[in-house]
Amino acid sequence: MSLIPIKDIARELELEIIYDGDRKAIDLQTSDVNRPGLHFAGFFDYFAKERVQVLGKGEMTYLYQLDPAVREERLDKFFGSGLPCVLVARNLETPQYLIDSARKHKCPLLLSKKATSIIIHDLINYLDSELAPRITRHGVLVDVYGVGILLTGESGIGKSETALELVKRGHRLVADDAVEIKKVAENRLIGDSPELIRHFMEVRGIGIIDIKAMYGVGAVINTKAIDMVMHMEFWDSNKDYDRLGLVDEYTEILGVKLPKVDLPVRPGRNLAIIVEVAAMNWRLKHMGYHAAKELDRRLNTLIQKSCED
Repeated sequence: MSLIPIKDIARELELEIIYDGDRKAIDLQTSDVNRPGLHFAGFFDYFAKERVQVLGKGEMTYLYQLDPAVREERLDKFFGSGLPCVLVARNLETPQYLIDSARKHKCPLLLSKKATSIIIHDLINYLDSELAPRITRHGVLVDVYGVGILLTGESGIGKSETALELVKRGHRLVADDAVEIKKVAENRLIGDSPELIRHFMEVRGIGIIDIKAMYGVGAVINTKAIDMVMHMEFWDSNKDYDRLGLVDEYTEILGVKLPKVDLPVRPGRNLAIIVEVAAMNWRLKHMGYHAAKELDRRLNTLIQKSCED
């Protein structure tokens, strides 16, 4: 269950708050919504009361035609079941009996100008994002050629300096130092920056810089899907680093498997260019071309031809 501020929902979905339920936030555990037509007709055997309730023209017209005593009884049972909130669509006139019942049971009542199907779509998308599982990881997230790359590694290894060089080369910064990651679909992670430090970067020896103010709005982006992870580590001469790339490595974040590249760091290596190459190579693989496998195929063909001769 998550607490979502009512003002945030109203701002993001352009809603009018008719009554806030004397609370600042709404408790929600699902992004699903419910249209309570059957329940206004008296069928409460199954009632998804944990969902946001959306009233369209059909529900509002039916309520209007009900006998006042029956309507009051149904609304009492409806609002008294502990709803998170009720949303009226299509900018329909909200009758006083609906407002009174909402106030009686302290249930937030919201109004949207959008058509019912449109506001339901927008609401589900918003709640999917807000209720998604999330964690915060130490690292830097950059958008390189449209590929979201999460740079990880211990403090002081050069993640921010690499990201700064990438920004100078025309790419975009999403988050520095702390990356908030949320799982918005079965195999999709979205990363962004905490609001407090958004667009700021720490460069050792200089301090805090504002990337947006220094390089312009084209140098930053608020959110980005994470496509791969590049782990930066100090060069270890005793470690056998992959030189061909025939075997793809992966890491898991929130249960999502992401391609992972170990990037050894030592003086003289241009890390920004390597990150660019990794991004372009990732795109080529998704287009069906794998350079290492192509080389392996050519070698096997040559060996086979030599054996035949």
